[in-house]
Amino acid sequence: MASLHSRRDVLRVGSYSLGGLGLSQLLQAAESVASSKLEATADSCIILFLNGGPSHLDMWDMKPHTGEGIRGEFQPIATSIGGYQMCELLPKLAQQIHRTTVVRSMHHSVNNAHAAAVYTALTGHDRGEIGGGARPTDNPAPGSVTAMLRPPGKPIVPFVHLPYLTKEGAKGPPQPGFFGGYLGRSWDPLFVLRDPNADNFAVPELSLREGVDTSRFSARRDLFENLNPSASTEVAMTRFQERALDLLTSPATQRAFRLSEETEELRDQYGRNIYGQSTLLARRLIEAGTRVVTLSWAPDANATWDTHGNNFKSLRNTLLPQFDAACGTLLADLADRGMLERTVVAVMGDFGRTPKINANAGRDHWNYCYSLMLAGGGFREGLIYGTSDSTGAFPDSDPLIPGDIVATLYHTLGISAETQLYDRLRRPHRLIPIGNVTPPLLS
Repeated sequence: MASLHSRRDVLRVGSYSLGGLGLSQLLQAAESVASSKLEATADSCIILFLNGGPSHLDMWDMKPHTGEGIRGEFQPIATSIGGYQMCELLPKLAQQIHRTTVVRSMHHSVNNAHAAAVYTALTGHDRGEIGGGARPTDNPAPGSVTAMLRPPGKPIVPFVHLPYLTKEGAKGPPQPGFFGGYLGRSWDPLFVLRDPNADNFAVPELSLREGVDTSRFSARRDLFENLNPSASTEVAMTRFQERALDLLTSPATQRAFRLSEETEELRDQYGRNIYGQSTLLARRLIEAGTRVVTLSWAPDANATWDTHGNNFKSLRNTLLPQFDAACGTLLADLADRGMLERTVVAVMGDFGRTPKINANAGRDHWNYCYSLMLAGGGFREGLIYGTSDSTGAFPDSDPLIPGDIVATLYHTLGISAETQLYDRLRRPHRLIPIGNVTPPLLS
């Protein structure tokens, strides 16, 4: 049985932590699900999720003429959209902003806890609780839904998550919104929880076992193809398992993770840190045919963008320079490669930050008004949508909720917000229960 166990290991292209990806099961399920009838304007999506809640007042929606306790320490600079200004620490992104839609009138009624806010931001659903981690009854992530309804046309992992499984607190459970939820764990992403900036970066889950070269693997495959399927359920190869093997040995899959193929200059432009190189890896995966890549910008909810204290120091020294390099370069890189037209880039967070600066030189959670950015894949270029009031506390015009954004994102991917999905007990679920496609955001 030792050889069979090795065989199962080869078939199990797993994710880290919360169970395996179950590729043969994933492929079998994808075969049985009908695609949406909408005409897609995008084929793929990269979600840069700034876990913790980025400060809209210090990035996208600055209020330089408000009182000293609100306006912050940074100066606004001109952007590639006439009349629109952004933070001085985002110079690279400022020159790419004409390719994007910036929404400054986001809000949600979900409480200010990270878990609930992350969940509604990514799924458009309100779980109605204060905190807690991912649950098997959750609504599925955008990547899970897209992998099911629009499986890749190439042998490639459909949904990948980088580089952290963000926890709800340093020792808390994983945040919800990034998993297959009620669709089952076969629709979880491939979790690549390693630092792409490390010299020894590799993804052993997509490699053959030591001692099994390509020729030996092909010989084993031929053997299993000729076995009597009724002889043993352990060794019978279904056509879906065969497709899983194709995915495992796919040159596109293997090559996508070889960051060494990129020039040193481009790698430097993205930023030589875990987030910059993860963003570059996301582009490589999308280029290879992956549908959705999500990137969590924090090891835990309190680690990066949750700037209750030293907001300006953290933004100045680390967060904004790294984000500017990664996101600004990504937009330019996708455009230069002719990929931005069919690739959505979504920059999201849990919520915004309070207008008032607290006693620790920080800003606290604020779900009543915040900003986000969308680009490519059918989103309008050069659009600044909605306004906030004079202190950035509440939307002043054209308010939107997360369900509106997620519904519109799905629309670009050819998936109707009214789609009915079914859990493992065959119970129906509407994809987006509250929220609508927002046509002004689309070109």
